[in-house]
Amino acid sequence: MTVLESAGREGTRCQQLAVALGLQAVPAKVEGLRSKAKRLVDRGWALQRRPGVFTALAVPAAG
Repeated sequence: MTVLESAGREGTRCQQLAVALGLQAVPAKVEGLRSKAKRLVDRGWALQRRPGVFTALAVPAAG
């Protein structure tokens, strides 16, 4: 399970992501994560629920 998947349907802010990944919640780290999260949205791997709030896409179970 990834950090974004554990965030649930409401999603998580990049500052919370930084802490969950063991990074300092300083602006430089948070902005870097925001950039990466937006790239995941552009590639269709994540959703941006609200400005600055990201969550993983629901992946159908293989079967």
